[in-house]
Amino acid sequence: MLRVAPKFFTTAPLRSISPFACRFSLRSIADSAPFNKIRIQRDNDTAFDAYVVGKNNAPGIVVLQEWWGVDFEIKNHAVMISQLGRGFKALIPDLYRGKVGLDVAEAQHLMNGLDWQGAVKDIHASVNWLKANGSKKAGVTGFCMGGALTIASSVLIPNVDAAVAFYGVPSSDLADPAQAKAPVQAHFGELDNFFGFSDVTAAKALEEKLKASRVAHEVHIYPSNGHAFMNRSPEGIKRRKSMGMPDEDEVAVQLAWSRFQSWMTHYLTG
Repeated sequence: MLRVAPKFFTTAPLRSISPFACRFSLRSIADSAPFNKIRIQRDNDTAFDAYVVGKNNAPGIVVLQEWWGVDFEIKNHAVMISQLGRGFKALIPDLYRGKVGLDVAEAQHLMNGLDWQGAVKDIHASVNWLKANGSKKAGVTGFCMGGALTIASSVLIPNVDAAVAFYGVPSSDLADPAQAKAPVQAHFGELDNFFGFSDVTAAKALEEKLKASRVAHEVHIYPSNGHAFMNRSPEGIKRRKSMGMPDEDEVAVQLAWSRFQSWMTHYLTG
């Protein structure tokens, strides 16, 4: 049975976190990337901003933020994704509607206040936008909070063609991975200590659920890596260290990107 806390990151917070440890200027390669800001109409009453980078007619990938919001790191990931292989069109929906957490306390507050069902609707609208604007197929990927929403998308959004989640599992109230309908690849750090959300026990429970779903799936656990190990920008490394996550493993990061590229290429270009 999937063991996930009903509210993320509340069962075992990192003891070394200082609520104001992460305030510094946000600079990254993504600052100069050619993002196109668009407005997506979700329904008659709701619209949201999104950021697109990549070739117009490339396969689409919705890229979902960590609990921080649409900041330098998720933009870095989107730029990386847009340049993998023959290229993808990456779209970041702004799930927080312009808000960004600059420290752990702010990020926790923003995530706890998120309308998760509404976020799934945002992701569905983003997939629809990609398919209506040049992408024949579209996948979803996400990190931390976005990883959990990626798994939920594989269950709740019927036109998702592939999903790749990084260190996050949804609560059972949101989605049951045993009901996944899209192929799922998932990545976790062996030392991740967000218990019930992205630790090894949660990863193995997810794998059992995906086996029950009968969809194609892979669950990868990276030895000696903790939470958010994919964050490799100078600012991201500094932030991780301030949160008690000093591990740096470029080999694991490159292996994960290679697996990501193979998965998305197989399911989105076939």
